[in-house]
Amino acid sequence: MTAASRTHQATRAAPAPPPSHLRKQEDLVNQPSKSPQPRTDVPPGTLPGPADRRAGRGTPAVWGNVPPRNPNFTGRVELLDALHRRLRKEKATAVLPNALHGMGGVGKTLLAVEYLYRHLGDYDLVWWISAERTAQIALSLVELAPRLGLEAGSEATWSVTAVLEALRRGEPYDNWLLVFDNADSPEAVRPYFPSGGPGNILVTSRNPQWASVAKPLEVNVFRREESVDLLRRRGPDISDDEADRLAEALGDLPLAIEQAAAWRAETGMPVDEYLRLLDEKQVDLLGLAAPLDYQLPVIAAWNVSLDQLEAKNPAAMQLLQLCAFCAPESISRNLFAGRAGASITPELDAVLRDPIRLGQAIREIGRYSLARFDIRANTLQIHRLVQTALISRMTEAEQQRMRQGIHLLLSANDPNDPHNAAHWPRYGELYAHLIVSEAVRSTDPYVRRLIINEVLYLLRWGNYEAALQLARSAYESWRQDGGEDDSKTLELSKWMGAVLFCEGRYGECAAVNDRVLEAYRRTVGEDHEDTLDALGNVAIDHRVKGDFAAALELAESVHGRYLRLLGEEDPETLRAAHNLGVSLRLAGQFARARELDARTWHSKQQLYGQDHVVSLVTWLSLILDIRELGDYHTALTYQRELTERATRLLGPNNPFTLSNDRHLAVALRKAGQHEEAQAMAEQSQSALVARYGENNPGSMASTLELSIDLRHAGDLTTARNLGVRVHRQYADLYGPKHPHTLSAEIDLAITHRLLGDAEASKAIDERGLADLRRVLGESHPSSLVCATNLASDLYALGEYEAARELDEQTLALSTEVLGADHPSTLACAANLPLDLNALGRREEAERLHSATAERLNRALGPDHPAVRQAVDWEHRADCDIDPLPL
Repeated sequence: MTAASRTHQATRAAPAPPPSHLRKQEDLVNQPSKSPQPRTDVPPGTLPGPADRRAGRGTPAVWGNVPPRNPNFTGRVELLDALHRRLRKEKATAVLPNALHGMGGVGKTLLAVEYLYRHLGDYDLVWWISAERTAQIALSLVELAPRLGLEAGSEATWSVTAVLEALRRGEPYDNWLLVFDNADSPEAVRPYFPSGGPGNILVTSRNPQWASVAKPLEVNVFRREESVDLLRRRGPDISDDEADRLAEALGDLPLAIEQAAAWRAETGMPVDEYLRLLDEKQVDLLGLAAPLDYQLPVIAAWNVSLDQLEAKNPAAMQLLQLCAFCAPESISRNLFAGRAGASITPELDAVLRDPIRLGQAIREIGRYSLARFDIRANTLQIHRLVQTALISRMTEAEQQRMRQGIHLLLSANDPNDPHNAAHWPRYGELYAHLIVSEAVRSTDPYVRRLIINEVLYLLRWGNYEAALQLARSAYESWRQDGGEDDSKTLELSKWMGAVLFCEGRYGECAAVNDRVLEAYRRTVGEDHEDTLDALGNVAIDHRVKGDFAAALELAESVHGRYLRLLGEEDPETLRAAHNLGVSLRLAGQFARARELDARTWHSKQQLYGQDHVVSLVTWLSLILDIRELGDYHTALTYQRELTERATRLLGPNNPFTLSNDRHLAVALRKAGQHEEAQAMAEQSQSALVARYGENNPGSMASTLELSIDLRHAGDLTTARNLGVRVHRQYADLYGPKHPHTLSAEIDLAITHRLLGDAEASKAIDERGLADLRRVLGESHPSSLVCATNLASDLYALGEYEAARELDEQTLALSTEVLGADHPSTLACAANLPLDLNALGRREEAERLHSATAERLNRALGPDHPAVRQAVDWEHRADCDIDPLPL
């Protein structure tokens, strides 16, 4: 919906939780009722922060995804104070490691978490973002949207762009703090920063390049007294001398100190015995390539604990080994609830089958500080250095077994329906672990099914870049393993082509589709359903090339063969029917398309439900048929309903929703509601360009629509400039003679004429009409519209007889093709009296003028601008061409 048409204001007093398709499973951290309370048990030797001093002030109105506080946090007083001063002074601050101590183990994240809990009362909004992958950043910001009041029906689209803009404006919270944790590349993460605004940004990173982007705060190892303090707090029986020797051996590295303190608290082992074990472990590690020198103390300390865990609870150790191959982000406990398709180890199998034993294993891991369990979020988090320690001590066979085990668990969690938005949160939850565990290397068919489903999820969700990256990575691995003709490789290739299509990379898409079709013909034969599916994709490539006739012929053949092979109600037949409807519409056969799309939509609703994405897609096709048949008011009613439903079900930043926003702008304009149409077009164009760039096909279509709306609003110069630019983009993408390129130029020609350059308009329309008749035929609706506009060019140049002759020819043909009461036919009929009047045939002109005005009134309603213009003798009706989806 456009801002001008929305009447519901966002409710900001009680921000709503994210919708089900974006909320993590059992994500209790983000619920308003679970905001943490200011801590009063400040550790000895630390100064209370403002939140501690003003506990009565309350907590942030929005508090999201912040990890639990470390109850044993020690020291860092000067760093916390410096961070507080830095955030008050600088807009963006980066917590970085000291160059002498490499990348890990110094406690950057723990420092940031402690700062947040100490300063609860200082912020209205605190949002924690795992920033290692941009896909996760985008998901987190979309999850923040409803907490900012950006809900369906509000004045802003629910998107990353809208979230960043709301933060920039400080609406509804002007005192916010975003934390980007483990942000690697500044170039990848900075686009997700609000461009200014009243809040602050805190970055934790191992990458020193952040020092050139944000004011750095270097985190060093503990001061010796801090190390001693932590060791004595966890084990008061340790002497100062023993603590000093232990801290020296561990290099004062905070993670190593915490690990050693946890070990002694758990076992009571004497310091000398622990130091002996530590020396042994460090000697063992020197022969390994993985740990860096600075990591040796902490990995050695963990290995001491890992030895004990392995001896005491082998299943807990193996569970931890599984986690070593997951992403460092939080690991949902639900991941271990799925039944792996095959045995991992007998001990681990027994634990995974028993929730009680699983809980015991997780608690055992936590006792040794080898991982943290967040009860509120029901997640387990393991530090990357623990993962390094675990992997470095495993044999190659053990690594292979545990990596395969996590792959099996990931596949066991596959909902196996990526087109269903209800399952998107689960696919989003699995994605990071799938990438880090290198699941594309698995040969298990269920794991490969999960990979394909993840590609489909990313495609449906609209993250084309991530979808293509995953598809290509899997394709290279599978092709090397089983060859290009392997069934899963071919299926993956098919969907990789779909991603390329959505990105507008049509040449690459066609090459993939041709290769897949040839492989299917070679391996399963001409009449196999996989071959038919590949043929349908080649038909789409014909549409992209502008050969709508060839596309229609092939789509009809594919649909007919599916009918004979699988029957009318089979999902594959319905998909072929939908594609046939697209080809019929592009060929100008709107009535046939409507009849087929209505049947297909009904069948899809029966099969999938009315709110499933595949049902909604065909409903849009039916609405476009209705619109192109000239029933603008019905089409607008349905388009409003579909746009609102897509926004509610999929979120406003989903590509399908964004496409519906654009079609709503077209429907509004066709129905004569130009002001609202322009507002909707501006919103749609801004959102699409922000997400996919200016040269994406959807972005280009929305820009073309905006140029038309600006022309209707009288902003002719801006409309022309925008029209020139988008026509050039269409020519670059599709070629100069593609029907969509010609349509963009014909729309531009109207603006040239209204600006007084009828010669330029005539030249464009003459070329365009000749080309359209050649590629689409004389009777195609686009050819008829172009002819109507060319007659207006002739009229503007005083060539009244030529204008009359062309209008009469076009009117007769349009009446035959579209019907006498189609708005395009009536536009031509409204122009003909002006030709006759200019030629002195006043009485004939008045009769036709009066009859046409009455028919326009019945077709469009008395308030439509076209009807009001038809009453006078000054305005000719201009016809726009709206390129239809390919």
